Amino acid sequence: MRSWWCVGSTFSALVAALIAAALVSWWPLRAAASVFGGLLLVRAFILFHDFHHGSLLRKSRLANALFLFYGLVALTPPRNWRHSHNFHHANVGKPIVSDDSEYSFLTSDVGSFPLVTTDKWQRASTLQKIHYRVTRHVLTIVLAYATVFFGSLCLIPLLQSPRKNWESVLSLLTHAGFIGGLWIFAGWSVLFFSFLLPFTIAGMVGAYLFFAQHNFEGMRVVPIEEWNHYRGSLESSSYLKLGPVMSWFTGNIGYHHVHHVNSRIPFYRLPEAMAAIPELQQPFITTLRPRDVLGCLRLNLWDSQKQQLVRFRDAANLTSARNNGSGA
Repeated sequence: MRSWWCVGSTFSALVAALIAAALVSWWPLRAAASVFGGLLLVRAFILFHDFHHGSLLRKSRLANALFLFYGLVALTPPRNWRHSHNFHHANVGKPIVSDDSEYSFLTSDVGSFPLVTTDKWQRASTLQKIHYRVTRHVLTIVLAYATVFFGSLCLIPLLQSPRKNWESVLSLLTHAGFIGGLWIFAGWSVLFFSFLLPFTIAGMVGAYLFFAQHNFEGMRVVPIEEWNHYRGSLESSSYLKLGPVMSWFTGNIGYHHVHHVNSRIPFYRLPEAMAAIPELQQPFITTLRPRDVLGCLRLNLWDSQKQQLVRFRDAANLTSARNNGSGA
C-alpha cells in the first residue's frame, strides 16, 4: 500500500505540474511549475529505478506497464537501463584488470562515469584526453538530457547493436512523438515549459547526483585482490546529505551507500536501515553546498600512489615535477 501511495502521489503531482506549466499564462508561475515538474521527474526516476531493482511493486503488471511507459518517454529504455545499472552495482569500486601499458579506464564506464589513473592520463594521446574530459565535463552533466539520456542510454547503444537495443527505437520515437505533438498542437511555449525544461532540469539533477555519489573526496577504488561487494559499496559510494525537501524529491537516493549494500531496500526505508545498522553510520558525506559541488566536479583522476582522487591540475604538476627532476 505504501509503495502504491508513493507511486500514485508522485505521478499525479507530476502530471498536474506539467499541465500547469503548459496552461498557466503568468510566466513566473509557469516557470515555477516547470521546475517543480523537473524535480518530480527526478523522484519518478527513482521509483522507476527501484522498480527495476525489484524493491518496489516487483510483481505488479500495472506497475510494469507504467514504468515501461515512463522509461520510454524519459529516454531510459528499461532493457538498456537494467543492463548498465546492474553492471554498475556488481562492479562498484572495482578496478578493471588490464595491461598497464594500455590506455584504459581504471573503472568501467558502463553505467557510470569513467575514471583513469594519473599515470595513464600522462600517457594518453590528445584525442583520448579530449574524450575523457568531455565525458566528465560539467557541461556534460548540465546537458545530461542530451548527453546522457539521449546519447548514452539511447542513441549510442542503438548504433552499436541495433537488434539488441530495439527498445531505444521505441524510446526515441515516443519521446519525439511528445515533442512533435506538443509543438504542432500546442506551440513552442507549451513544449518548452511543460516538456523540454522539466526534462533538462531532471537530467541535470539526476546526472549530478549520480556523479557525486561515486566521485567525492575520500572515495576509494578498492584493489582487485581486496575488493568485495560490501567494501565497494561503502568505500566507493557516498552519503549525500540532503534536507527533507530534496530528500523527498530525490527519493532518498542520497543514502547511496545503503542502497549499494542492498538494492532491494525500497527508497522509503533507506533512512531506517542506516539508523538501525551501525556499520552504515560512518559513511563518506557530501552535500549540495556550492563548496562540495565544486569539490566533486574538480576531482577527475585517480592517484594510485596517494590512493585518492585528484584534479587535472595535480596531474600536470606531477608531470612537471618529474620532468624537472629528470632535468636535474
